[in-house]
Amino acid sequence: MNRLRVLAAAAALVGSWVVALGEPASLRFTEITDSCGVDFTMTSGKLPSRQILEVNGGGVALFDFDRDGDLDLFLANGATANDPEAGPGSRLYANAGDGTFRDVSEKVGLNVKRWAMGVAVGDYDGDGYDDLYITCYGPNILLRNDIAGTGRFVDVTESAGVGDPRWSTSAAFGDVDGDSDVDLYVTNYLDFDVKAPPDRSGRMFLGVPVMAGPAGLVPQSDVLYENLGHGKFRDATRSSGCVPDKPGYGLGVAIFDANGDGRLDIFVGNDSTENFLFQNLGQGKFKNVGAVSGIAANYDGGQQATMGIVIGDVDGNGFPDVFTTNFSSDTNTLHVNLAGKWFDDRTSQYGLAMISRPFLGWGAGLYDFDSDGDEDLFVANGHVYPEATAQKMDSEYEQMPLLFERRGARYRRNSTAGSMFGTRYSARATAFGDLDDDGDVDVVMTTLNGKVRVFRNDATRQNVLVVELRDKRGSRQVAALVELTYGDTVQRRWIHGGSFQSVDAAAAYFGVGQGNDGDPWKLRVVWPSGETAQHSGVGVNRKITVTEGAAVVEAVPLRGR
Repeated sequence: MNRLRVLAAAAALVGSWVVALGEPASLRFTEITDSCGVDFTMTSGKLPSRQILEVNGGGVALFDFDRDGDLDLFLANGATANDPEAGPGSRLYANAGDGTFRDVSEKVGLNVKRWAMGVAVGDYDGDGYDDLYITCYGPNILLRNDIAGTGRFVDVTESAGVGDPRWSTSAAFGDVDGDSDVDLYVTNYLDFDVKAPPDRSGRMFLGVPVMAGPAGLVPQSDVLYENLGHGKFRDATRSSGCVPDKPGYGLGVAIFDANGDGRLDIFVGNDSTENFLFQNLGQGKFKNVGAVSGIAANYDGGQQATMGIVIGDVDGNGFPDVFTTNFSSDTNTLHVNLAGKWFDDRTSQYGLAMISRPFLGWGAGLYDFDSDGDEDLFVANGHVYPEATAQKMDSEYEQMPLLFERRGARYRRNSTAGSMFGTRYSARATAFGDLDDDGDVDVVMTTLNGKVRVFRNDATRQNVLVVELRDKRGSRQVAALVELTYGDTVQRRWIHGGSFQSVDAAAAYFGVGQGNDGDPWKLRVVWPSGETAQHSGVGVNRKITVTEGAAVVEAVPLRGR
């Protein structure tokens, strides 16, 4: 038995111990796909996948496109190699507010029928309505949300100047230059000609012939678009310094303040090449500090195949830590942020290393799913190689999602929180948010050439607070720090742009447990402008809207409570 098989067997044994010990019944997810009206099958080439273009699948976004107070659902859908510019179309589902969704794509003029990969959400024109940027196997699309006017989305790609023609995967909005409008970072993957795909002969993984790439193929450079206002962007990649020594195979991106200096930084997760961290130096200038900060690679200095990216303060020191999902026969990685100066790989310390080796991770989320005051971890999994079996690769093609419940200083796998955690999928992208307005976090997960899956959080009811931010223009804030002090506890949430091809709801979700119904809470918000605001209130189970510069907050009861 080789080393990889020994490690995989050990990981499986660890998992069996966890199941044998049993988990509390408080965490529970229920699949509501068939009853909620999201009846859609994603397209990404065909199965079995034989070219790298086919394996990423499509992204998903949760956002309130019509500003009616609940989360709607966008699906970035692909195409096939026979006709990559005429796919079956992306979809927009409106939340009816009664637990169901309806397809409004045609009604709102959303007619994207090409090989879409991912999506970014942000109000680029400052009118208070979220717009959509869709990444594609070239060219990309910017759709302006004109629901308040014509009731439709309008393609403004050409006039805005953001139609990158390359193979783009993920993107994120964020005010990285501090001028109060959102800029746009786009990750690009590699040079691929669908009419002349690369030769796969001689391509091997663990002794098994597999598809070509990414190694050996030409990586594509990313792009940073600066928002100039008046509906225009410019390519500021070189002038800003967002140019690494070598381009990577870009798959994920997150925009957040990594070192607590009040400026938004850009983290890029690359496939099989080192990750980038573009530190914001101010005045529109950046420097790649990925290697010197320790976040470019894992503990051993290995360059990983990074897909998903999540941000949270797992050690409670006030600085954002970064968890990334990676390829099988490797581990997912938790980089703990040491006071904004260094990232240290603490994956093993938190119990997340060995158990992830048989899995190939994609979308992920760090949320307090059981509302007990600490954040749990969800990871979607699925292999890219149809040849994958436990006998050949120590990893299956279809894989179960992983749910890790935070228990003290470590994470512990919970495999009994719903049938989904015992079901194998070819899972890809994820989006997290409160779909039914009851204050806890639900999950949407796409699968490769399979159904979109919707999972309702039915955890034991505990007290919660949901915080949404709007800037001075009334636009939903896509990158900020929200800190809640409740009793003797301090919790921090980073609302951040980006992930793997997807967008979570732009809200901070806080669980405050039981018995705290009347205790006063205090909120501290650090805005992208660097402005800091303090707010206080009484009571829980409310959705709180904080507007930049406003002295008071708007608080409404959660409808699902």
